[in-house]
Amino acid sequence: MEPISRRQFVQYGAAGAAAAYLGGCASAPPPATPGAVPVDEWDALAEIALKRIRKSGAQYGDFRMLNTWRQSVRGQDRRISGVRDSFGGGYGVRVLYGGAWGFAASCDMRPAEVRRVTVLAIEIAKGSSVLTNDPVRLAPEPVHEDHVVTPYRIDPFTVPLEQKTELLLQAMEIMQKVEGIKRSRGSVWVQRDHKLFASTEGSRIRFDLLASNGRIGATAVDGRKFASRTFLTPYLRTGYELVEDARLLDEAPRVAREAVEKVKAPQVRAGAYDLVLDPAHLALTIHETCGHATELDRALGYEANYAGTSFLTTDKLGRFRYGSKHVNLVADNTEPGTLAATGYDDDGVLGQRWDIVREGRFVGYSTNREVAPKIGLKRSGGSNRADSWSSIPIVRISNIGLQPGQGTLDDMIGDVEKGIYIEGRGSFSIDQKRYNFQFGGDAFWLIEKGKRKHMLRDVIYHGITPEFWGSCDAVADAAHRRRFGFITCGKGQPGQSGWMTHAASPARYRGIEVMRGGAKS
Repeated sequence: MEPISRRQFVQYGAAGAAAAYLGGCASAPPPATPGAVPVDEWDALAEIALKRIRKSGAQYGDFRMLNTWRQSVRGQDRRISGVRDSFGGGYGVRVLYGGAWGFAASCDMRPAEVRRVTVLAIEIAKGSSVLTNDPVRLAPEPVHEDHVVTPYRIDPFTVPLEQKTELLLQAMEIMQKVEGIKRSRGSVWVQRDHKLFASTEGSRIRFDLLASNGRIGATAVDGRKFASRTFLTPYLRTGYELVEDARLLDEAPRVAREAVEKVKAPQVRAGAYDLVLDPAHLALTIHETCGHATELDRALGYEANYAGTSFLTTDKLGRFRYGSKHVNLVADNTEPGTLAATGYDDDGVLGQRWDIVREGRFVGYSTNREVAPKIGLKRSGGSNRADSWSSIPIVRISNIGLQPGQGTLDDMIGDVEKGIYIEGRGSFSIDQKRYNFQFGGDAFWLIEKGKRKHMLRDVIYHGITPEFWGSCDAVADAAHRRRFGFITCGKGQPGQSGWMTHAASPARYRGIEVMRGGAKS
């Protein structure tokens, strides 16, 4: 199919007609999607599973039903390149028998299939218990009955498709009018989850969760060089107001101008610089050097898929100097809007808040009910999550954020003789212990004698995790705090995608080694 122009697309008007023109893309399905079991029937299915688990003599069991609706709209080079609506639903049954787990899942909602899946989970647990030499002991958790609903002003699934596409088409048009811009892109993404968690302990929790995101970007070309600049909203648990409040059309000219400036900018000269890092950039740095490093299952050696284990072994807890006194990293699964703040995790544990690093000292991990007792904790931090109904919950990174300090971004830059200010995410690499790393970024500015000068390109800094955080001598105040997160954090085998938010204010790091990256970015 030939790509359609902005004018042609808008002429189709209604979402259904536009979707048909795009090759059969359907508009967002309402909560009453045909084939989905009505929510008021979920309790009966849960009781079928829980009754069978109790009868088996298992120590514990839970039933988790999940329906997910997702819509993504993508634009590229003044055209709509893709519209995708999807729905998926099913349930998972988890059983702890003889100190070992069993898990089974299905999308067949018939009572007979629920019974079969439950029996299968029980049998898997029984079989595993014969082989275990380290029986699972769950940290206690109170019984909870609750209904968690994401607060929002605008339901993203009621926003017409043409409104979303018009926004992206206008933003791309604005960016490509800037001389030097050769490519443009944009996207809007939204998701709704309806979930039920029910356990043999008596907890029964319903969830109606939303998440949204929007972004635009431009690529400039100068001879054989090219450079890109991106503006994105954070992924947050909120409605379509996140996209509207971001004012993508107002940001589009700046994004394009900075892409052009970046492609013409000089390459960085290798050497030691003071770095000032913005919150969007720090989200990735925190995620890789602290988030994965403080998942307790990694520290215990139980998990090594995707991101390896961790240098922050349990003998270092409470003793190890992770960073300077300015570094306070806090796990907070209670802050509204953040991705891991779903009220309760997939162990049925109420969201918690605790210290990971306090005044530079390493003091905490992300945990679930299984691993928390192994280091003497009386309660899980509530960081057990699965990415779908068909996945077993595993320990995931919490919402870990760098706590604000004092002063402003200008104050920090003003006290830098030779440095670089870095915005946004770029490429990165880190070893399997989360110890040695290198990071790029989306945009870079040279700082000289306390002033931000011109843009640079091809900046990559590298270091060792505790030395890097030990060099932090300033964090801006709470007025500068921003939240950015991830929905594609890989872990496990089979692989799962985790969701979490990392909040920060800009922070300064002294004497960091910088090297020059490739000639293109």
